[in-house]
Amino acid sequence: MAPHHPPRIPPPPTPHWVIDLRTLPGNKPRPISSSIPDPPGFTNPSTTKKSTAKQAPTANPSDTDDLFLKKAWEIALAPAKAIPMNAIMMYMSGNSLQIFSIMMTAMLFMNPIKALSTLGSTFSRFDNERTHARLWPVKLAFIALQLATIALGIWKVNGMGLLPTTRSDWLAWERERQPMEYSAPVFQGLSQ
Repeated sequence: MAPHHPPRIPPPPTPHWVIDLRTLPGNKPRPISSSIPDPPGFTNPSTTKKSTAKQAPTANPSDTDDLFLKKAWEIALAPAKAIPMNAIMMYMSGNSLQIFSIMMTAMLFMNPIKALSTLGSTFSRFDNERTHARLWPVKLAFIALQLATIALGIWKVNGMGLLPTTRSDWLAWERERQPMEYSAPVFQGLSQ
């Protein structure tokens, strides 16, 4: 015996106010005598095709070089945006020796050293015969900001007490002081 299914109900008819997107008329040209103006920002596609076909962008080498230098300055000044954030994080992590503060301090040294070691490849895409002389200030600013990040790491290591900056850190190399004279108390009660 085959299973008995209930009869299938047909979907309701589509209301007359629903727009059928398959039967829309094509893009009809708008009559010129239309009294309704175009909305702000609207450009008629039929008129823009003609004007854009005539205008071909030409790249001027000096404009391209200026864009290269602008992008190079953005890359060079990027560490300046990270220095305040790193300073606040170093201040908030405290001066005690904990894994969190040690790892953060290690990153303050490792990231700038990596960035300085890849200095040539970082700016190589902006370097050509026209921009070579103008890239030196960009590279120097990048180096200075990386050294400022390393200085922040040195400040943190000093605050944690890991830099030997006090006299007690160098006691192994201190000589024992030789007294210039000795003094001894005189006991009068024992001499009689």
